[in-house]
Amino acid sequence: MKPTPIDANIVKTKITESRLPNVGRASIREVKRLINEIEIASGKKFIRMEMGIPGLPAVQIGIDAQKAALDRGVAAIYPDIDGIPELKNEMARFCKNFLDIDVKPSSCIPTVGSMQAGMAIFMTVRHLHKEKDTTLFIDPGFPVQKLQHRIIGAKFETFDVYEYRGDKLRAKLESYLSKGNIHSIVYSNPNNPSWVCLTDNELRIIAEVAAKYDAVVVEDLAYFGMDFRHDISTPGVPPFQPTVAKYYDKYILMVSSSKAFSYAGERLAVMVISDALFSGNYPDLVPNFGSESLGHAIVYGTVYALTSGTSHSAQHAMAAILKACNDGEYNLVQGMVAYRDKAHEMKRLFTENGFEIVYDKDEDQPLSDGFYFTIGYPGFTGEELLEELLYYGISAISLSTCGSRRQGLRACVSLVHPSQFPELEARLKVFRENHPLK
Repeated sequence: MKPTPIDANIVKTKITESRLPNVGRASIREVKRLINEIEIASGKKFIRMEMGIPGLPAVQIGIDAQKAALDRGVAAIYPDIDGIPELKNEMARFCKNFLDIDVKPSSCIPTVGSMQAGMAIFMTVRHLHKEKDTTLFIDPGFPVQKLQHRIIGAKFETFDVYEYRGDKLRAKLESYLSKGNIHSIVYSNPNNPSWVCLTDNELRIIAEVAAKYDAVVVEDLAYFGMDFRHDISTPGVPPFQPTVAKYYDKYILMVSSSKAFSYAGERLAVMVISDALFSGNYPDLVPNFGSESLGHAIVYGTVYALTSGTSHSAQHAMAAILKACNDGEYNLVQGMVAYRDKAHEMKRLFTENGFEIVYDKDEDQPLSDGFYFTIGYPGFTGEELLEELLYYGISAISLSTCGSRRQGLRACVSLVHPSQFPELEARLKVFRENHPLK
């Protein structure tokens, strides 16, 4: 075998010192910490693909608006819990322009990132119906959402959607919701980690089954507009971002500022609650929230208890970015195409060196190149592959931590600079030589 790019003794030592029972099952933050320590000890930089954080500069429109807001003195003033009017109005416009749905500004609630939005949703909707106590995750999915459920003691079930694409999805959903205990269905679209994008047909199926059993649908749109096969960037003109909201009136959308608008550092998202759900009355909410109104419960109950709102100045930044998109002055898709281009090249480097794309199709169509892609290598489980790649200075996370039933890793392109492509290729060649395919 050829020597590995990172000294094997250093890697082994740091794995031992990490005291992780299984490196391949480690969380994203645990993998990040381990790699940081290996980099320091070895003096060599990794190809970092474990963290799904943005790698592009923040949108200048937002920076300018936030500076102006700070100069006006907003840092000294608490914003209203339900958000500033400018942000709420522009989010409602944005929903019409880019999702082709109608929602009132009052139903658009800013949160401290989609992470807090998720926690607020999960803490609230579990009390809508006392006879329903379980969330259904359409996986693979963001591991932290399951962690949030464990923290609050909430029940959940999951299934990997890849074997149930298209019309097969209906029977699979029915098998869970017919039990009568599911209060909500949760998924991301485009999907983290697989980059699967649910089709309009699949979204319609989700809506129909949810309506049949009166379940809330929670749609995580953290990667809004990043299915680059379809340019949704022109306001008010199709195609639009696909969403279950076109087919159902009990939904909650999470729209993050982090990826689509490269405004991650201020931790801001907007929770868009359908008007029917926001104004709906649920008597079972009263014991915990003192009100049967879902809108009142989630804003003046959960969000109030968690943070009493979110950054005042950052809301002005997000409002300005949304306004620029709504007015056609900023093209959000063009602002993100660097992710697409990096994914295209990185997938080529991996596949030319014996790796396989684990999730490769949306029904019969090749997946879009985007923020994430998935890789596997013959003879390795995902957990084994994650640990082995540490010796080659390449990091990712195991799909098994995301609820996937397939063997492989999630790779994020955001922190990999094109200048690192030659080094990535060189390391992959050594990996293949050390692990020849039959």
